[in-house]
Order: sequence, then structure tokens, then C-alpha cells
Amino acid sequence: MILIADGGSTKTTWCLVDDHGARSFFHTEGYNPEFISTAGIIASLQQSLPATLDAAAITEVYYYGASVVSAQQVTTVADAMQAVFAQARVFVGHDLLAAARALLGRQPGFAAILGTGTNSCVYDGERITHNVDSLGYFLGDEGSGAFIGKALLRDYLRGDMPADLAAAFRATYGLERDAILDQLYNQPFPNRFIASFARFANDHHQAEYCKQLVAEAFDLFFRNIIKKYPAYQTHTFNCVGSVGYNFRDALTQAAAAHGMAVGKIISAPIDDLVSYHLAAG
Repeated sequence: MILIADGGSTKTTWCLVDDHGARSFFHTEGYNPEFISTAGIIASLQQSLPATLDAAAITEVYYYGASVVSAQQVTTVADAMQAVFAQARVFVGHDLLAAARALLGRQPGFAAILGTGTNSCVYDGERITHNVDSLGYFLGDEGSGAFIGKALLRDYLRGDMPADLAAAFRATYGLERDAILDQLYNQPFPNRFIASFARFANDHHQAEYCKQLVAEAFDLFFRNIIKKYPAYQTHTFNCVGSVGYNFRDALTQAAAAHGMAVGKIISAPIDDLVSYHLAAG
């Protein structure tokens, strides 16, 4: 039996593939190695795995996760997986590689993530060959949920949001300046907090203000990140992530404006990632 995981900082989506190819899905918490140790991952898995799952029967584990970049981060996660699934061959990789494999399979091309944050790459069908650093939500992440949420919060707090939308924003979240700043500067995971407000732009996507805000975010995504790839217009634009998927019409328009045709846009990679590994088997 094979286990394949798409791991974020908050949630990990797992797919168990049995010996007949049947798929079953479950979730655990996220295992970002910047915030959790090997021992913490082991303890969580032992608590969270379905009671019907026989860990000793797992022969292969493919885990792709957020912030699994450095050798030490890979080791943190891999050691935990090996401890829990002792009989399995374990592979641990970055979530950007998962996106590329889900979107492109074994074909070369361009892949991006547009969710809480953003990332992108050129992929040769096996590995990532070029990556332009998005610089994270402090300095960049244009087009991401955090970038859109930050613009909404800034306009709301400065009184630049249209009055009707500001009233709806206040009614939806019930947050005033001090509570917002406390979340940003004193509480953990401020990027998730900021990105959560991108849903407001989606819920009010017919409002001209929201249309323009999202269009500008995607325009900057292409101007500041995508256009830094040599010959980027020779690739189709393929994307995974809730922000890219929910705002796919605006994203398609932004890509066209920058001379890039759109290929595949999906919300989550897990189904296509499983198909990738089953085809390899």
C-alpha cells in the first residue's frame, strides 16, 4: 500500500492507495518543519492516523510539504515518516515539486502555486530547473491570498474601501484596528490571518473595487515574478491553489495581458499527484 501526502502548514491531505488501486483520503494537521520537530510529527501521526490504517503494511510514502527545502528540513520530516512507517520507502519533497508533478506530470513546463503564498518554477519533467523567489508575504508574494488580504486590510483601516464594502467587512469580521494589529504583530501565523481575508474579495467578486484589487494583484504577480523567467511566454501558465482557482477568470485575463496562454488551473494537487505516482508504478 502507498501513502501520498500534500502537506501545508495547517493541514495535510493524505491519500492511501491499496493494492487494488482504490483511493481513500484523510487529513491530519500540517507539518511545517519550521514549526514542528521530528518528535512532534511522530506524536501527531500516532494520534491522527485512522484507526483502520496498518502502518506496518505501508510500503511507500511520498510526502510533499511546505518549507521542506533544506537538507535539515527534509531530514526532520523524513525521520518522522520512517519512524511511523517503518517498513516503507520514504520520499520527502517540496510542495512546489508536488504542484509541478500534479500539473505537468512528466512533461516539461511552467507551474505555479497561488494560495496563502505564491511560488513558481520551470520544470523539466522530472525536477525544478528554475525558481524565482517570491520573497514571502513581507516583501513579495504578489497575487497570493496574503497579498490580496493585506490590500483589503490596509484599505479598510485607512478608510479607502468603499463605504458599502467597509460596512460588509465590519459585519463579516467584527474586527477593529487594535484587534487586527494584535493578530498581525503578537499572534502566530500572521500570513494565514492576512490571507483569510482574500475570501472577502471572492464573496464580493462582482464589486468593481474587488475586481480591480484582484486584477492589480495578478498584474503585479506577472510583472514582478513571472516576467523574470527567460522566455516565459513560450510556456503555458499552469497553477494550483485556492486563490488561483477561485479567481481563475481574473488570473486568465492577467496571463493573457502578459502574453502567456493558460493551461491547467486546479484547486488542490492531491488527485493528480496520486495519478502521477500510480502511473510511475
